[in-house]
Amino acid sequence: MQIDVVGDTVCALVTATALAQTGHQVRLLLMPSMVADEVIAGRLPFHEPGLDRILDEQRAVGRLTVLTADQAESLALSDVLFIALQAGEKDVALELTRRQAASHQRPLLVNQSVFPVGTSEEMQLAQDEAGAQGAVVAFPDTLQDGQAWVGFVRPDHILLGCETEWAEALVRELLRPFNRRRDVIQVMSRREAEFAKLAISGMLATRVSFMSDMALLAEELDVDIEKVRQAMAEDPRIGDAYLYPGCGFGGPGFSRDVMSLSSALHQRNSSARLLDEVMLINERQKEVLFRKFWRFFNCQVQGRAVAIWGGAFKPATNRIQNAPSLALIEALLAQGVLIRIYDPMALEPLSSHFSGRSGIEFCADAYQALEGVDALMLVTEWKEFWSPDWTELKRRMRTPLIIDGRNIYDPGFLARSGFRYSGIGRGEAI
Repeated sequence: MQIDVVGDTVCALVTATALAQTGHQVRLLLMPSMVADEVIAGRLPFHEPGLDRILDEQRAVGRLTVLTADQAESLALSDVLFIALQAGEKDVALELTRRQAASHQRPLLVNQSVFPVGTSEEMQLAQDEAGAQGAVVAFPDTLQDGQAWVGFVRPDHILLGCETEWAEALVRELLRPFNRRRDVIQVMSRREAEFAKLAISGMLATRVSFMSDMALLAEELDVDIEKVRQAMAEDPRIGDAYLYPGCGFGGPGFSRDVMSLSSALHQRNSSARLLDEVMLINERQKEVLFRKFWRFFNCQVQGRAVAIWGGAFKPATNRIQNAPSLALIEALLAQGVLIRIYDPMALEPLSSHFSGRSGIEFCADAYQALEGVDALMLVTEWKEFWSPDWTELKRRMRTPLIIDGRNIYDPGFLARSGFRYSGIGRGEAI
């Protein structure tokens, strides 16, 4: 089947590549952007395990063709069109809807973009007004950065907003290769699918911020939040997902979804405040490592040096949008603290983000970042950080202080090894 996928998002690239791999002829139409330039040149500007190799394979065998939007302007869109655009590109989506409808009597448009609730219905109206007898279905992007490929080809659940029998049957056929273990497609109305996507993000963010508040209280009560977390996770009504306190969440999608949901709530119910608090707590947590460092040195931090391990907003990605590391770095630089940062994949976007700023050094090695520092701040829990050479750490650091923003270390072990340690809600601080 001939399929077009439009967008420069991770979702667009994964969708196009996965559909091509299963035998379809796919055209990936990229909006003008840095992502488009990189992909056209044969590179991926973000790290998604498995995606780059398979994308290159599908281009080489001719099942996947990559075009810029300008190149595709004169082409007739296929009668099956997936749209996975950025959040602010709703007008582009509506124009594509009209363009597809103008050349096909029964087009299928699959909207994967995370637009405001009700947008797929607007796209259906635009299709109807163009005289087509087609269907618009909502297939919200629920992929996680760093796990997007696996999340698409082996999904745990698929939200499908569809109100036309033939369209549901066709989408099910397109997704059949990824829906074999068990039927994970949940069919609902378009509006319900769009809202469910935002509600899921809102719930997960709420759990994280709730645990951050509990961690704050745990420090006041001199108890270990890890013991409390484990007890909560064992309760089947709660479970362990997103139950880890830390130094804040980030990413291009998670924060956007929560803010979009909060905005929708305010438009219809001005008394809704929960998600506002969730975001405020998260912003507070992004500076919690700085506050611990500040207290340890009795507010005398100017001229001191810290090592930061991890700048990406989560492991297995090089993306730094809304990353906790950004707020932490800004707070440290504002107080004259020298920063030495290492991240396995995000050094390039970090150096670009802080281009021209003094007081920050980007290190090619985790141990190089430790030379002469007064503290190590763990921000992103990359696997290579879990079991470092503690003797080497202590030898290189001026002050053996570990401030653990993800609670991956054992406080007792570090104390016995001669380190000062502070985690998030791990009892009495340092």
